[in-house]
Amino acid sequence: MWRELAPLGRHRDSGGYRRYAWTSADTDCRAWFRTQAEARGLVVETDRNGNQWAWLGDPLAGNAVVTGSHLDSVPDGGAFDGPLGVVSSFAALDELRRRGVEFTRPLALTNFGDEEGARFGLACVGSRLAAGQLTVEAARRLRDQDGVTLPQAMEAAGYDPDAIGPDPERLARVGAFVELHVEQGRALDLGGDPVGIASAIWPHGRWRFDFRGEANHAGTTRLADRRDPMLTYAETVLAARREAELAGALATFGKIAVEPNGVNAIPSLVRGWLDSRAADQDTLDTVVAGIEAAAREHAERAGIDLDVVRESFTPVVEFQHALRDELGAILKASGTRDTVRSTGRDIPVLGTGAGHDAGILSASVPTAMLFVRNPTGISHSPAEHAAEDDCVAGVIALADVLEGLACR
Repeated sequence: MWRELAPLGRHRDSGGYRRYAWTSADTDCRAWFRTQAEARGLVVETDRNGNQWAWLGDPLAGNAVVTGSHLDSVPDGGAFDGPLGVVSSFAALDELRRRGVEFTRPLALTNFGDEEGARFGLACVGSRLAAGQLTVEAARRLRDQDGVTLPQAMEAAGYDPDAIGPDPERLARVGAFVELHVEQGRALDLGGDPVGIASAIWPHGRWRFDFRGEANHAGTTRLADRRDPMLTYAETVLAARREAELAGALATFGKIAVEPNGVNAIPSLVRGWLDSRAADQDTLDTVVAGIEAAAREHAERAGIDLDVVRESFTPVVEFQHALRDELGAILKASGTRDTVRSTGRDIPVLGTGAGHDAGILSASVPTAMLFVRNPTGISHSPAEHAAEDDCVAGVIALADVLEGLACR
């Protein structure tokens, strides 16, 4: 499976992936998912928001156990973020069938659409729509950098954009959602554990900073006469690092757009996107407020106009303790078939600063997450990696969990 999926959407020069929502690469990934599901005799359907579901058992019976992740990527992302969870869901089903278990609850494997938000700037679009956390009106306003709207992109890919919207009846039939994901950090590696359980997702959001100055000639305009928004943007980037360090939080300006974007032109507009995350809401609020205050101070001093817009926000997600504890008990009792160290000790439980579909769905259904060790901690990069033995450990752990939840 991994070898078949690996070439899809891979950029020849960077070696990373550009699997953006509703593009040809996304279509190829969706076709791969369908092929894998149908080869296992599963019934495949695409919901009103473009999320794929592959069913074993009656989809209408209720109390289903669901697992999966996403197949899209950030720009030049790695191979494991999202796809590891999807591939592992198929492999876990294969393992359960090998064991000859009897399913007592319906099982579904999923591929949620546009989790990374690389094309339209909003993460977890498919799950947000399904959970009613993104309105239809707001979704229709989403545009990519070429001005293509989300409905236009969906229609071009052969889907009906008029159908998008909340899907409470479907989510009501889900009794538990378990997402396996490569760890985006080094906590497991530092502790020597191949698999862990998520405790919570930090609150996080995206803010757009628009710095407006005055375009002018780079070769003739005196430094003293310039209203250069790039300088104010640069000061804000440094302020973000300082505020994050002081608070023990994270703040990153990772995307920028410049107008007129000429080598010999002073910019008229610099637009930067801030991603900030922290262990608790108060800390996050303090960091973002500090960054904005610094930006406005520098802007006023330089004669730059500044607008700050919060484009997305996800509050802290505490995964349901009962389900989380059940996963821990299942894995401890099984020793995950000797793949995870079966010393009788507890499986590590750790928080994360990364957002996931499981976090979005947690407001509607009981959710939990499994993490697989990442030896370098690198993610959202072509260097993202997990060793094959650890990936197998993740599959066995997921199979054990699904057996404990959905089988006799």
